[in-house]
Amino acid sequence: METLDEYAAAPRDPPRSLSGIDDRFYEALLRDFSAWPEEALEDRELRDECRRLLEREARLLDEARFEQWLELYARDCLYWIPAAARPGDPRREVAIAFDDRRRLEDRVFRLRSGYAWSQLPPSRTVHHVSNVELFAGLRVRCNLLVSEFRAGETRLWAGWCGYRLGRRGAQLEIEVKQVNLIDRDQNLRNPSIVL
Repeated sequence: METLDEYAAAPRDPPRSLSGIDDRFYEALLRDFSAWPEEALEDRELRDECRRLLEREARLLDEARFEQWLELYARDCLYWIPAAARPGDPRREVAIAFDDRRRLEDRVFRLRSGYAWSQLPPSRTVHHVSNVELFAGLRVRCNLLVSEFRAGETRLWAGWCGYRLGRRGAQLEIEVKQVNLIDRDQNLRNPSIVL
């Protein structure tokens, strides 16, 4: 495992920050995540490829391989945990998390720094992904259950995820991940893990 200094010194492409996301990005986000079609696509081969990506993401998070996890995401990506039961326009609503690539890199850096107090001792997790469905536009929906054990306590995080995927060469990558928790309106304390 690389040291914190090695990680900080590694060259990275400069990501576009949240301030650089324009109205076209938000309009596409609203279009893709405001309503899901009734019928999923029947392309079994593509659905299985998407499912493998989601399962890899879950495994990397469970193994605390955050740098490799981040490599699954597009350069211009979004990780969104809405606080509303029916997520609308994130420009006008509170979110539990609304992180672009820069913020995700900040999370990984902080987790590796040894100063992420909410993760001392670090959580142990098991991510369970199921009911993967594929929709037009490389949109994927699945159920998510995360068991987290930390400091003698077990917590469960349950909900469903919506993804918009893209291609980087022949490989799929995550452009947007939306995590819709079933208890989003309750006291979540400090969701310091990546769901």
